[in-house]
Amino acid sequence: MSVGERALLCCAGGGIGDSLVASVVARALRGRFGVVDAVTLPGHRDALMHSRDVDTVLCDDGAAIGRLRDLLAARSYDAAVVTWATERIARALQAARIPVRVGQSRRFYSYRFTHRVDVRSECGDVTSPWVDVLLDYARALGASTDARIPSFEPTAADAHAAAAVLDRCGLAAARFVILNPCNAIASQRSHWPTGGWVRLARALAQRGSAVLVSGSPREAAIAARIASEAGEPRVRSVAGQLDIGGFGALAARAAAWIGITTGSMHVAAAVGTPTLGIFPFQSDFPDRWAPQGRAVAVVRPSFRCHTGDTKERCADYACIEALDVSQTLAALDRLLG
Repeated sequence: MSVGERALLCCAGGGIGDSLVASVVARALRGRFGVVDAVTLPGHRDALMHSRDVDTVLCDDGAAIGRLRDLLAARSYDAAVVTWATERIARALQAARIPVRVGQSRRFYSYRFTHRVDVRSECGDVTSPWVDVLLDYARALGASTDARIPSFEPTAADAHAAAAVLDRCGLAAARFVILNPCNAIASQRSHWPTGGWVRLARALAQRGSAVLVSGSPREAAIAARIASEAGEPRVRSVAGQLDIGGFGALAARAAAWIGITTGSMHVAAAVGTPTLGIFPFQSDFPDRWAPQGRAVAVVRPSFRCHTGDTKERCADYACIEALDVSQTLAALDRLLG
């Protein structure tokens, strides 16, 4: 295939981390296309706006398929790569008359794609990093990249917002680590254990680091409870105080990011922060979802879950309450050492 003018990356689904990792596919497409745009969910837009691999970020707000078709048709794309497929997306791309459309095989709507990819994770592969799974879509067009770390570049305004938070915490010149105790479902559950995180925050503070407990606005109450129960003045909650760009700027100044696997883990790794992802559930796939960065490590599941437990339907989250602090600190020492 010859080099085209315009390509589109469709990553309108999953979490923020999914869209940020998918931006590496846009990087691969740059070898074949002069312009690479992305269409994503409104809540993921700011994450991709910080990526140098994407020219323009469009939003799919779930409106009528005709509106999405018209939005895409007006930009005259030569090719589209879909890393998060639905029938609606597949129909819209076909209706917009994008001539080359790459998407998943083994779907009832896969006939709408001109190039169909067998997804490794659906064929028994649990060890390939997710970025490599997604790059299979770009490889269908003869494109790839050896640069696996997503791009995330905080702005000057982001840096100013992060500095203001550190000033309010009295930590403008202090060494600090970021502790992120929640994933996307934490605020949706009636119970989210804090004891393990309290013990870890206290241990980190007693080692001489300030600890900033991070999270989204919906997780602010959980983060505040952890900071309070830690009983250490150097443990402070900053959950909900920064948008994703400001968080990226804050992470870039941190000695380390430690926490449960979530979107902020991928942002921290992308800006170069030593990043330790904790994967507490036996149903997690640490090899697949590990952060991509210059200095990264994972803490693998060690707690014996109930049969069939997943983070979406666990009854007690005992693995989080029983968080192995000594194992986590040892992994951190290896990462920083």
